[in-house]
Parts: sequence; C-alpha cells; structure tokens
Amino acid sequence: MHRNPSRPMSPHLTIWKWGPHMLVSILHRITGAGLAIVGAAALVWWLVAASTSAAAYESFADHADNWYGVVIGIGLTWALFQHTLSGIRHFVLDMGAGYELSTNKMWSVMTLVGSIALTALFWAYILVIRNAG
Repeated sequence: MHRNPSRPMSPHLTIWKWGPHMLVSILHRITGAGLAIVGAAALVWWLVAASTSAAAYESFADHADNWYGVVIGIGLTWALFQHTLSGIRHFVLDMGAGYELSTNKMWSVMTLVGSIALTALFWAYILVIRNAG
C-alpha cells in the first residue's frame, strides 16, 4: 500500500503524554479480558469440582489455599474492583460529565487507589476470618 506523503500521519500513542486516564482505560480492557478468561476458568473449575465429588472439591480447595491460588485470587479480586470502578468512571464520562482535565485525572487516580484499597480491605477481612476460625 502506498502512502501519500502530503497527507499527515495519524497520531499514535508515542506522541501523546501519558496520563492516568490512559492507564485506567487500558487497564479496563485488560481486566475485562482477564476476568473473562481467568475468572471464568476458575469459576468453571470450582463448579465442576463442587458438583463432581468431595475429592475433586478438596483438590480445588488445596490449590486455592496454596500460595499461587491466593495470588490468583488477589489478582482476580483487584481486577474485579478495578474493572468495576473504571466502568463506573466510563459510565459517568458517557453521560458527558468529568471531561475537565483535573477532574478526569483525579477520578482516574481514585479508580486506581480505590481498587487497591478495596482489594486490601477484602483480603484483610478474608485472612482475619480464616485465622479466627
């Protein structure tokens, strides 16, 4: 395909100054895909194990209680909170609000901070309940 040199090239990510709004937008897509693939696989594994036998469920629970299962659980929890908060942010933007640069930056940062804080609170609660029982 021949490019006409008199026509300007379309801007690309390399010429734009990165900001939290770009990160949150890209994370929204990544977390959605991660939840759909990894989250769905974990859910199906859990459902099949629960409906098959006690041994199958015990195998699932052993993997879920192992360090890598907890890491995957924390990652899925963060992805859920990040995707949810980012979805709310996108919903507000779709209504036409929040496009001012300072407002957009503030809510983008709050989406990131909120997802990390909610994940930490959620897992702190789970670990406290687990250790209490």
